[in-house]
Amino acid sequence: MIVRRSLLVAGMFALALSGSIPARAQDYPAHPVKIIVPIGPSGSYDILGRLVADQLSKRLNQSFVVENRPGGGTIVGTKAAVAAPPDGYTLLVGGLSNVVFNAGLYKSLPYDPLNDLVPVALILNISYTLVGSNNLPYKTAQEIVAAAKAKPGTIKLANAGIGTGQHVLGAAFQAITGTKFLEVPYRGSSLAYPDVLSGRVDLFLDSTPAALPYVKSGQARGIAILAKNRNPGAPDLPTMTESGVPGLEIDSWIGIFAPAKTPPSVIALLRKHIAEAGPEMKPRLASVGGELMDVPADKINAVVKADYDKWIKIIKDAGIHLD
Repeated sequence: MIVRRSLLVAGMFALALSGSIPARAQDYPAHPVKIIVPIGPSGSYDILGRLVADQLSKRLNQSFVVENRPGGGTIVGTKAAVAAPPDGYTLLVGGLSNVVFNAGLYKSLPYDPLNDLVPVALILNISYTLVGSNNLPYKTAQEIVAAAKAKPGTIKLANAGIGTGQHVLGAAFQAITGTKFLEVPYRGSSLAYPDVLSGRVDLFLDSTPAALPYVKSGQARGIAILAKNRNPGAPDLPTMTESGVPGLEIDSWIGIFAPAKTPPSVIALLRKHIAEAGPEMKPRLASVGGELMDVPADKINAVVKADYDKWIKIIKDAGIHLD
């Protein structure tokens, strides 16, 4: 009798263990989920993070909370996400800057973006726009390039922090055009704009979603967009090629990532709800100059890997490094 009872208890315990992982995934999320944004408030990473948090909170009846963790050119926040338990309760807003650029910029990066992170969804396709102070005497990209060549290091170019996309693209801009600007780093886009708007800094190469509100309001001057085509949200803004500065056609992506080894069932659940939220997010993304992406689940890794290989080569060829 005692033996039979022990076997019954052991069997029930084994059954509970065998079903524990699916049960946890099925009950996910059982408590609030943190979405780490590796830059300060404002900017395209923050815009996307808050939009996704709002949609997932409504659809999964649980709080998804954005936590801004700026520092180290997106390294601080990204490292925190990588170090978190792979249980789906810590997510990361990831883009070219922290998932791709940093691998080429740093020899001793404290995380391996391809192996320590898993892409949940690529959501926002964005371009970058060169904006200028209204006090800047140069009106076009061609005039700015000519002036920068004539007087190297005199035109001030802001970036959102060492190692950020704005910094890398600014360096690539200078390498491709043969110019030299005086670079002024900030801890995030939101801290750079006051100096651009006041004229203390001349230029800022920022994501189009973050830049367009300032351009549309007339607070800053839109110089040109670094993309193949004009942005529907700002049809009067010319491309760099149209402005006489070819070779600067750059599109980027931003999405949601999770620590490696996060349960596939959790990843699948998040992908499902993010995809279903697409139609609701699309107008908001378009209003700030971004485009909703539709990348099938089985293609996401390939897209990330292709851009990884492409940009690592560009960074190395341009001689850009931070350590």
